[in-house]
Amino acid sequence: MLKVENLCFAYGKIRAVNGVSFELKKGELLAIIGANGAGKSSLMKCIAGVLKAQSGDIYLNNKKIPSSTHKIVRSGIALVPEGRWIFPNLTVEENLFMGGYIVKDRKAGINRSYRMFPRLEERKTQRAGTLSGGEQQMLAIARGLMSNPQVLLLDEPSLGIAPLIVNDIMSIIKEINEEGVSVLLVEQNARKALGIAHYACVLERGSIVKTGTGRELAQDESIIAAYLGGVKGK
Repeated sequence: MLKVENLCFAYGKIRAVNGVSFELKKGELLAIIGANGAGKSSLMKCIAGVLKAQSGDIYLNNKKIPSSTHKIVRSGIALVPEGRWIFPNLTVEENLFMGGYIVKDRKAGINRSYRMFPRLEERKTQRAGTLSGGEQQMLAIARGLMSNPQVLLLDEPSLGIAPLIVNDIMSIIKEINEEGVSVLLVEQNARKALGIAHYACVLERGSIVKTGTGRELAQDESIIAAYLGGVKGK
């Protein structure tokens, strides 16, 4: 479904994304893990069109994706950015309407959002900026789903979220995937990401250095030492 080939992006002389290639198949959840500064967010922004890659190609359903962000959204790719970037002065429901600007039946999307996130329905008239961090992340994910994407890009969804809420967020991501949306997940909480991913890639200094199933990487001694606290099975 989503194919990335030899993607490169640099900030000046600093290579943030260095020849990255991978495939996300239909119905899969692919996690990308790595340390801070590994290039994970830059990679996601390149796929979403927020950053313009210097070289490489990105395909959706064997067609090269458009060059502009709004056309990429229309093609079937939606990004839930790191930091959520909701509209704080709009209500919850107004934020959802903004996310569905390309669809005709936004009410259906809002109903789906409230089914998946009952807490948002309870707060639909509340200003989004007054929500808790976990609620804002739920809103950001729901807003991303409003465009009915084939591929949902999730950039650090657990960042700044209370530990007790992280499990809820991961369960929601798994549910979204099980409903047929292919998911590309960038996540600093490697243990949680590998726990729900079909496949995973490790990104270091802008390059993919290891791939495997989520279970394989969760049992890999080098991954355990680098990203999982050094304790196997914990």
